[in-house]
Amino acid sequence: MQARLAELLESALQNVRDRGVIPADTTAQIQVERPREEGHGDFACNLAMRLAKAAGKPPREVAEALVAALPYAPEVAAVEVAGPGFINFHLAEWVFQAVVPEVLRAGERFGRGDTGAGERVQIEFVSANPTGPLHVGHGRGAAYGDALARVMRAAGYEVDCEYYVNDAGRQMAILAASVMSRYRQQVLGTDEAFPEKGYQGDYIRDIAAQVRERFGDELEFNPSGLTDAEDPETGIDFLIRRIREQIGDETFGDVRKMALAHILGEIRADLDAFGVAFDTWAHEQALVDAGTVDQALAGLRERDHLYEANGATWFRSSAFGDEKDRVVIRADGAATYFANDIGYHRAKFHREFDHLIDIWGADHHGYVARVKGAMQALGLDAERLEIQLVQFANLFRAGEKVAMSTRAGQYVTLRELVDEVGRDAARFIYVLRRSDQHMDFDLEVAKQETEDNPVYYIHYAHVRISSIHAKLADSDRPEPSAEELAGADTTLLAEAKEARLLRQLQRYPETVAMAAGGREPHRVARYLQELASEFHTFYNSHRVLIDDAELMRARLALVEAVRQVLANGLGLLGVAAPERM
Repeated sequence: MQARLAELLESALQNVRDRGVIPADTTAQIQVERPREEGHGDFACNLAMRLAKAAGKPPREVAEALVAALPYAPEVAAVEVAGPGFINFHLAEWVFQAVVPEVLRAGERFGRGDTGAGERVQIEFVSANPTGPLHVGHGRGAAYGDALARVMRAAGYEVDCEYYVNDAGRQMAILAASVMSRYRQQVLGTDEAFPEKGYQGDYIRDIAAQVRERFGDELEFNPSGLTDAEDPETGIDFLIRRIREQIGDETFGDVRKMALAHILGEIRADLDAFGVAFDTWAHEQALVDAGTVDQALAGLRERDHLYEANGATWFRSSAFGDEKDRVVIRADGAATYFANDIGYHRAKFHREFDHLIDIWGADHHGYVARVKGAMQALGLDAERLEIQLVQFANLFRAGEKVAMSTRAGQYVTLRELVDEVGRDAARFIYVLRRSDQHMDFDLEVAKQETEDNPVYYIHYAHVRISSIHAKLADSDRPEPSAEELAGADTTLLAEAKEARLLRQLQRYPETVAMAAGGREPHRVARYLQELASEFHTFYNSHRVLIDDAELMRARLALVEAVRQVLANGLGLLGVAAPERM
């Protein structure tokens, strides 16, 4: 509808130009939006205020001239000039009444559009280090990324979802050393000192048991000297070297692979249970082995964006908006995580996607400039890379914040969260706020069966509508067919609460388009809350199963349209639409 009103305004603008009301070269972007306050029409436009200065006339005078020049359109019931020069449109009721058969005939397709125009987009999200289970902090990124992919697909984008497995580098060596330390404890039957910087979770003991099952008690090593390290970081590096020397690089690599396989298997299982699927799993180690990182660094060196200092190799990232230059090759010859990330992103740029979206935790905000800068330094269009930051969620139980630390093994896993509150509640609450806003996840609220629980309130609306059909089936009244509902006389829906519900239904397609374009799936969640609220208000005021057969059919069509849109919207968020509670 905004596009239709924009066409009318464009015609009016040309008319006032032709008549000399405003200079012939006067132009401005036409933006038609929903007004913020009720009573200001169904749509509003500030075109007159944009034109006033160039036209040399007061905005209201320009607005009145535009309104007078608007061509006739049956969709428009009235147009008024308000305030300093806003043009407010009031649409004919049939425009909103017509949405009911449109929803019923489109079914699951209602709300889908083509604003994406087939643009190929890759979304990389979660990508948690495979050094431990997914916890509730990762859950928000998973819910956001998956909902964004679903919303963008609904808007006409071709979306590929990718999980980047950081399985190379120091953290994987720390993981293997942690497993071997637990292995030694199990073999010796003692609780000797465990490295402070090792991974502490119980899952390390489980992996150690698998290592012992495979290798028996034959993997001997002596960590003596560990306590003499100057600091914990030095100590863990010393331990890694000592274990490698004593069990051999090949066996150490086998332990690392076993740990990776175990943890990655758990991550996949948890994501599957959370309803999140990936099209591609990219492995950092595979990129390193294929020479992808070396190729990227060679490209930077050819363009004179690398230099040597203090025995290390540095990228001139400060020349591309970063606060300082960054090391890509350490003095010991090892590539940094940043170097591997340069290789990974360069490879993504060459995979024929039109646009790349990375979803990172908000603690990586300082990383944005250096990665985009590296792409620019390689001669790539850095604007094709978009970074969305997600704030981690704070978990509250009985009013107390739950402390979490992956390294210390103190956290609530995503699996535990889903088991406690359910997948639907977890996913919906995660996407209810903007992804870059802090959020507090209250476990008690998520388990309540009251309107304080946002997903319960929406589910209840869907179930209420299903119960109407069940009551009708149990009565002696004939149930209208799908075609009869689509052909119902919706002009009978003249009550104020029916009109509000119709208007809310009509907003759904534009909500999906805005959510996709703005990377804001929370818009869909908020919309569903509003739709459910309007439905409950209607339901509490008006009976559906009444003696007036024609009005009953119209109301059945209305509530079925609401049920369909609720189901469609919940589906975009990865949330079920139950028939019963």
